[in-house]
Amino acid sequence: MRKQAPIAHVEDEAKDDAELMRRIAGGDERAFQALMHRHLARTVRLAARVMGGTAAAEDVAQEAFIRVWKHAGDWLEPHQAGAKFTTWLYRIVLNLCIDEKRKNRFSDIENIPEPVDESDNAQTGIERREQSERVRAALGDLPERQRAAFVLCFYEEHSNKEAAEMLGVSVKALESLLVRSRRALKDKLVQEKQP
Repeated sequence: MRKQAPIAHVEDEAKDDAELMRRIAGGDERAFQALMHRHLARTVRLAARVMGGTAAAEDVAQEAFIRVWKHAGDWLEPHQAGAKFTTWLYRIVLNLCIDEKRKNRFSDIENIPEPVDESDNAQTGIERREQSERVRAALGDLPERQRAAFVLCFYEEHSNKEAAEMLGVSVKALESLLVRSRRALKDKLVQEKQP
């Protein structure tokens, strides 16, 4: 078995994704496994941040890839007036997350383990975890669209244009969602500090 060379550029990954999607549309299970292996961790991470928990995120990611398999032939490449595969996939994930949140099946926010910086002393680590938990809880109180916009831009580090495409809104509408989410988070965190 030949080792695949590491992908150096985003454009190369997008071309590889497009080729895999063409093969998946033809029923190629190996191409599906390769695509899933490439994107599963990021998909689960995105869903976990939007859903507030890893168990629900894994279910969402699994459903998203089932939909990729079933609808691979429906995906249109950017040159066909479609979207990059990752934009298409993340839109599926976000819509599934919003649907799940609306069902209210998962009301409690589960802890998402944060990596601990080994150089910190115990007190600093505790303070960081507590701050992270406060932000996570405040993020969980945001409306779905605001939460999704915030997660895509600040945690997942997508550009405003990419995030807008994933959410199916204009860049201006996304920026409005971001302003409202930051304001709501700031207000919530300031309220917590007040006695």
